[in-house]
Amino acid sequence: KFDSVVNLAEEQKAFGSIFAELESVDLPLGTTIRSIYDDQPNAHVRFMEKLDARIRNHDREIEKMCNFHHQGFVDAITELLKVRADAEKLMGQVTDTNRRLQEAGREVTAQTEEVIRCRIQQRNMATTVEKLQLCLPVLEMYSKLKEQLESKRYYAALKTMEQLENVYIPRVSQHRFCQIMAENLPRLREDIKEISMSDLKDFLESIRKHSDKVGETAMRQVGGMTPTPTPPPYGPLHKAGDAGEEDEADEEILTAQDLVDFSPVYRCLHIYTVLGDRETFENYYRKQRKKQARLVLQPQANMHETVEGYRRYFNQIVGFFVVEDHILHATRGLVTRAFTDELWNMALSKIIAVLRTHSSYCDDPDLVLELKNLIVIFADTLQGYGFPVNRLFDLLFEVRDQYNETLLKKWALVFRWIFELDNYSPIPVETEEEYKLVVSRFPFHDAEIEKQDFPKKLPMSQSVPQIYTQVKEFIYASLKFSESLHRSSTEIDDMLRKSTNLLLTRTLSSCLQNLIKKPHIGLTELVQIIINTTHLEQACRYLEEFITNITNVSPETVHTTRLYGLSTFKDARHAAEGEIYTKLNQKIDEFIQLADYEWGMAESDGRASGYLMDLINFLRSTFQVFTHLPGKVAQTACMSACKHLSTSLMQMLLDTELKQISMGAIQQFNLDVIQCECEYFQSSFLVFFFSFSMLNL
Repeated sequence: KFDSVVNLAEEQKAFGSIFAELESVDLPLGTTIRSIYDDQPNAHVRFMEKLDARIRNHDREIEKMCNFHHQGFVDAITELLKVRADAEKLMGQVTDTNRRLQEAGREVTAQTEEVIRCRIQQRNMATTVEKLQLCLPVLEMYSKLKEQLESKRYYAALKTMEQLENVYIPRVSQHRFCQIMAENLPRLREDIKEISMSDLKDFLESIRKHSDKVGETAMRQVGGMTPTPTPPPYGPLHKAGDAGEEDEADEEILTAQDLVDFSPVYRCLHIYTVLGDRETFENYYRKQRKKQARLVLQPQANMHETVEGYRRYFNQIVGFFVVEDHILHATRGLVTRAFTDELWNMALSKIIAVLRTHSSYCDDPDLVLELKNLIVIFADTLQGYGFPVNRLFDLLFEVRDQYNETLLKKWALVFRWIFELDNYSPIPVETEEEYKLVVSRFPFHDAEIEKQDFPKKLPMSQSVPQIYTQVKEFIYASLKFSESLHRSSTEIDDMLRKSTNLLLTRTLSSCLQNLIKKPHIGLTELVQIIINTTHLEQACRYLEEFITNITNVSPETVHTTRLYGLSTFKDARHAAEGEIYTKLNQKIDEFIQLADYEWGMAESDGRASGYLMDLINFLRSTFQVFTHLPGKVAQTACMSACKHLSTSLMQMLLDTELKQISMGAIQQFNLDVIQCECEYFQSSFLVFFFSFSMLNL
């Protein structure tokens, strides 16, 4: 029984829990109901019973509550019915108020919609202004870019593009026009590159044409060269001088940057640097300048004909390297010292080869001298810009030899002209003024002649002072080449003496030898030539002093070259003496050929033969001329003539074709020999000679 009570209590407790769960609206019922059926058998029947009892209990509680609140409910319904009439009245009022409110609200609604629309517009305008404020700087910068491009300020334009890309366009990149701008900028950069490169090409072409003007100015500043009239330059040479009005002092301060507008180079260099393509620009510039250097170094075919040809050639080269030197110092790395040195070494080799070739064609010493002066100024100018020019000064030694050769050729013509115009007779002087004029031109001193009264004659002919004067002129001309060569006095003295020796030993000697052998030069002229060479030989020491006075180098210096004029005039005199002997013998032969002995004659004519008397008269007059010769020369000539005459007479007797001789013919021949003996009785040798000849006969 106790167990039954316990079971009943547990069962009541379990059902109470189940009812609590069923009455909860938050819990799921499926699990609760399933637990009822999963429990003890027939538990659901008991559950239903308990459930019905639970329902009846709740119904009693509801009935109690209704009974308790019924009167209040009735009262509430009564009150509610009373309120119904007021509610309907209120409803009418509310409806009317609502109608009137709706009518009044329509205008407000319309105005509100307008306000909303205005607010939307205002908001849109504010947004637009905001966006425009962001876009305006972009548009302003793009407009600025267009203006810079139109005014050809390309470097500034590139800077503007850089700002557009990096600062302004990213702020409004969502807009289509900005995208178009961004897409257009690379094309504009390429356009700027092409335009700047085109400007550079124009600059290079123009500077190639006008580099001679730059070079002319630079060389004129160094050497004071007289500029050649040129038309006003164009292109990069934006300053044209008026040759008639421009002040010389202003010209002297002109530099390359004063004459040349280098802005295309700077601009193009900056542009390519900004674009990150500087190396391409540098390679292009250097390649083009190398090509231009080769063109500048190519001379005109007829350059050697005039000094202007050489001047233009040097002006162009100097102008080229002056421009390169300015580019070297004004830009950082566009050209390097190694590049300019390479160009100069290439140019120097070409210049030397060209000058060697063209100077060899020149036969005018004045032109060669002008060329030397141009080379000196050319070298000094480029040396001032830091280019080594030692090879040019070495070349001047070769040009000096060429100059001396042209001088020798010129003076050969002068000497021949002097000899052609000479009358080969002593110089007559009528007054003391004439005498002083002669001795001022030639160092002649003779005490006996100075004591003679005027008029009188000087022993030498007119060619002697002329030759002496021309030798001095040659020395002056040779000295001109040594000017500005930066050589010592000793070297200049040596050069003068060597060139003068060439003049005496080669040119003058050759002219004298040719003169002596000319057919129209007779015995009288040969005698005068011997006298002339004697005086010229004596004057050589005065030429030594003349050179010493010019160079201030003592002749006692160890390495001083001596003049070889003594041997030159001695050789010429010996040649003239030999020619005298030859011509005298030829003349004797001509007279001997006129001899017409009748070898079978019975008796002699009793007097010397006619041909022999003519020969003796000729010899008498000829030997009279020989009195002006040195004693040994005259004696030798007389002895040579007599010997040749005796030999010719002996050969006449010993002729193999002569078969027989009559006594009358021998007597006539003897009379001719006696006549010769009588003519030259003063010479015991000749008497002995003829006697010996007749003894043999």
